[in-house]
Amino acid sequence: MNSKPGTHSQEHLDLVFLFALQALPPREVAAVEAQISSCEDCRQEIETLRPIVRSFVGWSTDLLRPAESLWGRLAKRIANETATRPFVPPLETAVKPEWEEAAPGIHVKILARNAENDSVSMLVRLDPGTDYPGHRHAGIEELHLLHGVLKVDDRTLYPGDFIHSEAGRVDHRVWSETGCTCFLVTSTKDALL
Repeated sequence: MNSKPGTHSQEHLDLVFLFALQALPPREVAAVEAQISSCEDCRQEIETLRPIVRSFVGWSTDLLRPAESLWGRLAKRIANETATRPFVPPLETAVKPEWEEAAPGIHVKILARNAENDSVSMLVRLDPGTDYPGHRHAGIEELHLLHGVLKVDDRTLYPGDFIHSEAGRVDHRVWSETGCTCFLVTSTKDALL
């Protein structure tokens, strides 16, 4: 690696990118850290990359996983460049629930249903600026916010926040200006207002 400004090779930049993604083998971390600390271009690159990498934490893995057609092209390219066989994922992959659009801007991924107590466990994703309709809880509801900011009436929730609501409670307004994703266990019998 060369620390002179403007003399970065593609290999040099790849190491900086891998460092930002925390994807370097442990034996290479110290050398890349030393390079970054002695190179202004590297420090600028890292400062540009950090907010982008941090934003990945809240993204659904569905967004980060390449489409099958892209995966195939990437596997072939990597195989050609490394003189290895293309990686082919197993034919039988576990069936994963799909996101469904329950209403404009409201997406759900059903994880489990319990017919005995009319409840459902699901991931819920609200697009930025989306309101969820006011509703009365027919049973206990538990919500754990994973990403974004969610407002429930006069409460503001941030990632990691949790709400437990008893049956009969009314949420007049639920909305997210930023967009959000939460894990929700709720009744299938809630009544919209």
